[in-house]
Amino acid sequence: MEHTLPFLILLAAGQVMRRIPGFPVDTDRSLNLYVIYVALPALVLVQVPQLSLSSELLAPLLMPWMVVLVSGSLVWLLCRILGWPREITGALLLMVPLGNTSFLGIPMVEMFFGSPGVKYAILYDQFGSFLALSTYGTFILALYGGGERISWGRTLRKIVLFPPFIALIAALALRPVAFPAWLVSMLELTARSLVPVVLVAIGFQMRLRMPVSEVLPFTAGLATRLLVTPLIFILACRLAGLTGPAIQVSLLETAMPSMVTAGAMASIAGLKPRLTSALVGYGILASFVTLPFIFRLIT
Repeated sequence: MEHTLPFLILLAAGQVMRRIPGFPVDTDRSLNLYVIYVALPALVLVQVPQLSLSSELLAPLLMPWMVVLVSGSLVWLLCRILGWPREITGALLLMVPLGNTSFLGIPMVEMFFGSPGVKYAILYDQFGSFLALSTYGTFILALYGGGERISWGRTLRKIVLFPPFIALIAALALRPVAFPAWLVSMLELTARSLVPVVLVAIGFQMRLRMPVSEVLPFTAGLATRLLVTPLIFILACRLAGLTGPAIQVSLLETAMPSMVTAGAMASIAGLKPRLTSALVGYGILASFVTLPFIFRLIT
């Protein structure tokens, strides 16, 4: 409970702020802009230089990318069948494949598996979800953001000029370089602000009611993220006879709710902010019920 309570408090703080007259109605947009242009690039520059690859840990390296492929395909197919508009398609393609595998995932893994499982969670997040956010996530935003069809050239320019992507390229290029202590301290301090700022922004824009047209996409996205995707991978691992701590931790990470940073990025791009914030906010709440269920299936 000590891990999950701060999430609930910060979401509630955003709701309270929305009801205080002194806060502008677009406060959540300003907070999200801070995340995209300041906090997230700082997090990239802090985490990427610390990445270390182990040939023994293929499950946490490969499974997050398989999750993106499988859940993204399911979402795209569902959106095509039901004829949902581009904004809803883009929002779900961003929110469903990308899970909150770090800020919620690592504490949950520690709670369920203890400290020995954390190293697998970190590998899953850093080489999977984190890099997928900067590559796959950037591509989805460039392709669907703004609600208009764009050329591949314009899509590529958006990817290249997106601040977190620029930070990713810089971090990879500067891996051999030792940053000064003062710079590392500043980046770490800035990166730590990402989660509380994003959660307050989500709480600020989260509404108890959604437009009727978004209820079905919300339900489908939440079910796919929290239940359908992990159940597919649990079944696949059982059929393949894959076991062990790395597999179990990776499977639990597939069941995490939608990534908070992806919600901020979707909001900035105008991809159904109420839908995306609901998937994050209510997804966190629902995961307190679904994660113990998934854990029992895994173990």
